[in-house]
Amino acid sequence: MSVKEPYDSDWKQHVRTRIKRSHGVIVLVSKNSLSSSGQKWEIACAKEESRPIRGIWAYQGDRTQIDGVPTYAWSDVNISSFIDSI
Repeated sequence: MSVKEPYDSDWKQHVRTRIKRSHGVIVLVSKNSLSSSGQKWEIACAKEESRPIRGIWAYQGDRTQIDGVPTYAWSDVNISSFIDSI
């Protein structure tokens, strides 16, 4: 699917099913996250399903913040500590 095409309900159902089966969600965060309708929907879905969320900055020089998503630098410790906590 092209990123320029709207997301359909089948895509959303597939993603929701995967989120429901997950213990938590890791979000890669960059300046593009602020305008990504798909990523916004995925984060909202994870919150609706009461899944823990950890943001990881995708780029060293980009420290974009997303409301309600605690975000950390990309490191083994930051990723593994989140996984271990869930």
